[in-house]
Amino acid sequence: MKEFDFAVWKEDKYYVALCLNVEVSSFGNDEEEAVKNLKEAVELYFEDENKEIPKIERVRLGKERINA
Repeated sequence: MKEFDFAVWKEDKYYVALCLNVEVSSFGNDEEEAVKNLKEAVELYFEDENKEIPKIERVRLGKERINA
């Protein structure tokens, strides 16, 4: 059994789930559906690969302002 790290946020009417270990994301109508769909997408990503999921030691979430 392998583990992956993820973040979930609401974007318009959907929830987006992003895997932090590899570049895979998914979405759903609620947080639980988004995570379930992400899990399936990550499993498909690694289906034919003999790769390890990179470990993440520390995550920092933040918000910055830009002039745009």
